Amino acid sequence: MRLTILGGGGFRVPLVHGALLGDHAEGRVTHVTLYDEDPVRLTAMARVLRDQAAAASAADPAVHAPTLTVTEDLDEALRGADFVFSAIRVGGLEGRAADERIALAEGVLGQETVGAGGIAYGLRTVPVAREIARRIARRAPAAWVINFTNPAGLVTEAMAEELGERVIGICDSPVGLGRRIARLLGARPQDAWIDYVGLNHLGWVRGLRIGGRDELPRLLADTEALESFEEGRLFGAAWLRSLGAIPNEYLHYYYFNRDTVRAYQEAKQTRGAFLRDQQRGFYAEAGRAEAPAGAALAAWDRTRAEREATYMAENREAAGAPEREESDLGSGGYEKVALALMRAIARDERATLILNVRNGSTLSVLDAEAVIEVPCLVDANGAHPVGVAQLPLHAVGLVTAVKAVEREILAAAASGSRADAVKAFALHPLVDSVGVARRLLDGYAAEHPGLAYLR
Repeated sequence: MRLTILGGGGFRVPLVHGALLGDHAEGRVTHVTLYDEDPVRLTAMARVLRDQAAAASAADPAVHAPTLTVTEDLDEALRGADFVFSAIRVGGLEGRAADERIALAEGVLGQETVGAGGIAYGLRTVPVAREIARRIARRAPAAWVINFTNPAGLVTEAMAEELGERVIGICDSPVGLGRRIARLLGARPQDAWIDYVGLNHLGWVRGLRIGGRDELPRLLADTEALESFEEGRLFGAAWLRSLGAIPNEYLHYYYFNRDTVRAYQEAKQTRGAFLRDQQRGFYAEAGRAEAPAGAALAAWDRTRAEREATYMAENREAAGAPEREESDLGSGGYEKVALALMRAIARDERATLILNVRNGSTLSVLDAEAVIEVPCLVDANGAHPVGVAQLPLHAVGLVTAVKAVEREILAAAASGSRADAVKAFALHPLVDSVGVARRLLDGYAAEHPGLAYLR
């Protein structure tokens, strides 16, 4: 089985590759192709993966690493692919840092998937994602596409215009949240049914069933337990009990918006600027031709540990929460979701996974083509959303408002209409003025050549 990774020079690629190294079953991935437009990133990441494969083989002779190919030619990368994993970043981390800076100067949130920053990132990314989807449809029409490109729900919906049900979005946030809740309740995560519903980075765990019994009310009644894990410390026990649910961590940007914006404005540098500077150092170190064997992987491990430890640091500061627990510093688990998804489709090994898929008739407040994030049953025919209870009104308001923004982004990217782009900013719950929306678009258009299509 052949896997192509778009954005193959990206920092998280070793997580996917590491998961593949642990798969010894028949029908496993035997060939990985990395595609990236940046030869420096590709060279560095190929060294990390080769170090990773060598270390795994030394620890376990049964490991057979996939054959690795790198290319800067998209058509070559897609040829013969069974699965395409998309994790591109249009504009790079320099673009993310600019998105955050411009938004914060207007007093609004610039996070890469939420608020003004997410809109700017989406306006840059959707045209590129649509073109990639068209290329996949021509060059690898039988391939399944796994999208991790942010904003994941929006980009999955854009690609689905060309690829239909053959593109499925994944995210590690629901996986990590469900895992933490299950362990607090004394259950193995794989034995729990997680009642999760919403959009990408905008969802809620409303129940967690173990042996057919919903154990979430037991957790909500226990203040000490509630405030012992990441989301509980972010939101506080009282607010979680008011909601009767556990929100995805990204809802902290909505529920505590002023506090979070203030914390980001007071930070020494934005998250995007931190990651930009950090990863420049990593790629320079990992790409050194004279570096000894294992050095690239060691540099990646150190960089990843620092990245995980500082994740959402400003949100924790705004909430008065302590540093992240050791148990939260591992990878979020999206690579395990990707591997489970590929196995379920390629081998018809049925699995239940929280994924970004077309709504169909799952949520009555949205149309059939809207991409939502819900539990899905996965088999050889793809991912099928499971019927869920409808959203409460407070969640309906947020979900429909943000979906309306996503639709304006899709419209602007198709039409090139500046008016549609302004509307996307102005309608977002975290942008408080049409005037601010217009200034934001002016600022982003001046910064990003990729927005030159808007007129």
